[in-house]
Amino acid sequence: MKKVSYDRRTTMKYLLYTFAIAWIIQLGASWVVHHVSLTAGRMIIAAMMFVPLLGTVLSGCSLKEMGWKPQIRRNVKLILIGWFVPAILTVIGAALYFLFFPGHFDLSGDSLRQVGGEEALAQMQAAGISYPVYILISLIGCLTYAPVINTFISLGEEVGWRGFLYPQLKAKYGTVKGRLLGGIIWSIWHWPLIWLIGYEYGTEYFGFPVSGWLAFVVFAVAAGILCDWLYDQSGTIWLPSLVHGTINAAATLPAAVCLSNTGSAALLGPAPMGLLAGLPLLVFAAILLKKPGQTS
Repeated sequence: MKKVSYDRRTTMKYLLYTFAIAWIIQLGASWVVHHVSLTAGRMIIAAMMFVPLLGTVLSGCSLKEMGWKPQIRRNVKLILIGWFVPAILTVIGAALYFLFFPGHFDLSGDSLRQVGGEEALAQMQAAGISYPVYILISLIGCLTYAPVINTFISLGEEVGWRGFLYPQLKAKYGTVKGRLLGGIIWSIWHWPLIWLIGYEYGTEYFGFPVSGWLAFVVFAVAAGILCDWLYDQSGTIWLPSLVHGTINAAATLPAAVCLSNTGSAALLGPAPMGLLAGLPLLVFAAILLKKPGQTS
């Protein structure tokens, strides 16, 4: 990773392409969710994660110096952090949420029922799997193969955000301000989904969708700091992709053991996108914020 000089023209082009394409896709995905199926809409949203990568290419950014060698031997400790720390912070955050809202904890399968319908529960029961066992299986998946699979999907975002935009912002504004601004921009990129389909928080909360937008800013800033710190420390784009994938995998578990409709409490958790459940991640990110990077 070489020293980056701020390039205003290329940065503006990247933001234009990345936002325009993604927001058009989000409009289309929301229509699919409301008129076709939730599953099809989610597939479109997952594909949208490659838009930042496309934005770097269309704006003429160089991909060569982003650190494509995994450097596994050198980064064993960092890999362990990226693989397990997000899950640990998610569990702590969920426990904090359920401590305040014990009545929201649910092992009846209400969350799965809302996503897949009664058929999903019936098929699971027909296979002789109880809902608690399903949660255990999901937990094992989140700690083993899911982060690996999600790494390749998250790479599409990480190339654009941590690989290109964050270094540009840090070159212009310094590490702290660059990371904070980067998280805000990353969050705003998701805003249409929060408004149009209730992404992450649903729609039945106070101040919809503005309060959801603001809550997601806090999460994106914290997650972005962790991703960028690992990128600086490791010198490889695969580390922020891993931690991004781990966060996405771990975040599904708290929702799976929570009632599906919690109203305004959705802004607080139980996933780390909530202001209460996200406190452990926020504190961890604050500790990392001013730590010096390590480039190679």
